[in-house]
Amino acid sequence: MKICFIMYQGNMYSGGQGIYLHYLTRELARMGHEVHVLAGPPYPELDDKVIAHNLETYSYWSYHHEKEDFLFNRNPLSYFHPVNFYEFVSTRIALSSLLLTFSVRAWVKLRELSREHRFDIVHDNQTLSYGNWLMQASGFPLVATIHHPLTIDLENALQQAGSLYEKARRILWSPWVMQKVTARTMPQVIVVSETSRKAVQSAFDLDPARMHVVHNGIDTERFRPLPDVERQPGLILYVGNSEDRNKGARYLLEAMRILQDDRRDYELAFVDHKKERLKLAPRLVQEYGLSSRVHFTGRLTNEQLVKIYNQATLVVSPSLYEGFGLPAAEAMSCGSPVIATTGGAFPEVIDHGETGWLVPPGDAQALADGIRMLMDDEPLRERLAQAGRASILQRFNWRKAAEETLAVYEQMLGERKDAKASAYVSGS
Repeated sequence: MKICFIMYQGNMYSGGQGIYLHYLTRELARMGHEVHVLAGPPYPELDDKVIAHNLETYSYWSYHHEKEDFLFNRNPLSYFHPVNFYEFVSTRIALSSLLLTFSVRAWVKLRELSREHRFDIVHDNQTLSYGNWLMQASGFPLVATIHHPLTIDLENALQQAGSLYEKARRILWSPWVMQKVTARTMPQVIVVSETSRKAVQSAFDLDPARMHVVHNGIDTERFRPLPDVERQPGLILYVGNSEDRNKGARYLLEAMRILQDDRRDYELAFVDHKKERLKLAPRLVQEYGLSSRVHFTGRLTNEQLVKIYNQATLVVSPSLYEGFGLPAAEAMSCGSPVIATTGGAFPEVIDHGETGWLVPPGDAQALADGIRMLMDDEPLRERLAQAGRASILQRFNWRKAAEETLAVYEQMLGERKDAKASAYVSGS
């Protein structure tokens, strides 16, 4: 089968969607399928068997991701082409513009590639933009993965916005109207958890018969316990994009402020962008007087990430909502004790008190109490860690995800074939 994936920001550091792209395409290629990827910057790191088509863009954010290419490797006059100039200006203030311009460029590239390749499936990884309409109108069989509806991100961002200006900026930035309209046109939709299925169905009013739950996997060979790495006493680990208000970094830092009065020696490590590129977390660290207890690692390689998971006494995922919760699952796969929230799909991944510990989302006091309790109970941490690793090994792997994804492809192709046959009979 020839499969083409579309992802507007393909790098694994772009979030869970980038990780999903990397591992799912790898497994499909290992199974013998020809897999192509159309991606915008920051470009993905793909398996050698996966064929990459990196799309050049003129978005404001591509300038930040690919400055050297943007400034020195392009015809200077191209910046003033009306489409390119519009793309640069508009993408500064609206994610919908970024998705729109990328999806149209992807459609143009698909038409170009189709002269040589006949793709059986085009798989959109939550771009959900009007360019998808052009792809379907051009006859490409389109499937979409929706990790979770961005309406949830908008709601959580608005709740934490400190001013009317900030609320207006968040509303303008969010593509919730475009994604809702586009999602309704998708013949088949893949979601990554049962919780995500319910949220997507509710937010976008989709037909349940067109929705399929395919859980993410975890690379358990990479994310594994390292016997020669010792736990660092008191080390608490946060992995994620702290600028995303949905990830709950604010509540973790509020919990750390509560824990300041304890005499325990806690240290919180943020695995995120460099401190200089962040706004929310450094500001709250300063405001709460946590500078001596919090440090920022910057981006880590996979090997460094696995090592720090193994060094952590406790890994915390304080998200208000997660469609799956990859950092928590990665930590569990490394044999690290995890405390997360009941927000979104965490209860599908973590059995409270058995494979991890769950607290209500957005509750800094409950989070502080949970951290304190687990820090004081080493036997419980060890039991949760061992059970968490065993659970991930048993339930979540990328080969299983690839096989279930292929089943969705085959169902869709079968329905298209039946529809063509019916149309032929009706017309004869």
